Amino acid sequence: MQRSKLATATLCLAGVLITTAAEARPDLRTMTCAQAQNMVRQHGAVVFTTGQHTYSMFVSNRSYCDYNQELFTQYGPTRDNRKCPVAFECKEPLFRRGFNRWN
Repeated sequence: MQRSKLATATLCLAGVLITTAAEARPDLRTMTCAQAQNMVRQHGAVVFTTGQHTYSMFVSNRSYCDYNQELFTQYGPTRDNRKCPVAFECKEPLFRRGFNRWN
């Protein structure tokens, strides 16, 4: 009897912790464009919820990217702007810098 109560309590606590971790990610759709931009500026990199089942990482500068990645403006849906230029995303460029197909 005692073990079953302990097991039940442990499972309930684990459920609460998992729910709390999932809710910790800020929802971009509930923020204004300026609030989202300031959050990225203050923290450097932020993973926002961008939709019901989607999320994305926004970065403030290139130090958050791999050596072969570059910064590209990343837009997101905020409360006051459907296409807010929140910050940047790290992506590998389509062509390397200095690429010239004729050389």
